[in-house]
Amino acid sequence: MLSADQVPVKNPHSRMQWPVWVVLIAGSTGSAPHGQSLLGLKSRAEYIAPTAGVIDSQSVKTTEAGGPRGFDAGKKIKGRKRHLLTDTAGFLIAGIVHEASTQDRDGAPALFKLVRSAFPWLRHVFADGGYAGQKLKKALDSIGRWTVEIVKRSDVVKGFKPLPRRWVVERTIAWINRNRRLAKDFEATIESAETWLMIASVKLLSRRLARA
Repeated sequence: MLSADQVPVKNPHSRMQWPVWVVLIAGSTGSAPHGQSLLGLKSRAEYIAPTAGVIDSQSVKTTEAGGPRGFDAGKKIKGRKRHLLTDTAGFLIAGIVHEASTQDRDGAPALFKLVRSAFPWLRHVFADGGYAGQKLKKALDSIGRWTVEIVKRSDVVKGFKPLPRRWVVERTIAWINRNRRLAKDFEATIESAETWLMIASVKLLSRRLARA
């Protein structure tokens, strides 16, 4: 695996440099920079371990780069799906990428399993109707003790109205979409797509730390 002193610095604007950083972040340290930034931000707010979170997904188109992809029949998008879990402030706790054809309730268990050991006190998650049903509940029984609260849209309210808790993760998706690299899924592999998702979150968290 590459070390930090092997990163080319002669031409900092070279297009050949950013794949090396992807390898360093994805291979050497995993999501450590993201986790350290998140905990650093929480420690300054005197709040370390989240006990509740918000989950949602975003389907995005892929390009000619190839790699795994699928068709989201609900969104009419051929590509991949970013599955995100944030805390109640909207900061990304964990994220995975899979084919867009995977339904939310089928992709969620892998995301819950990812945060099980890293955030052991996180037990309550707010979600939309895509996560309702016994299928997800049974899948989560083998992972740990979780409670999933479905936040439904009111049939009485007309027009746009932010839904309690759910708007938090929607805002996080909007933050991520500000990165041109994530306007679509340009990556050939799932691992690379997940890495760029973490890089976007690290950038956001580091800016918040700098302002604190």
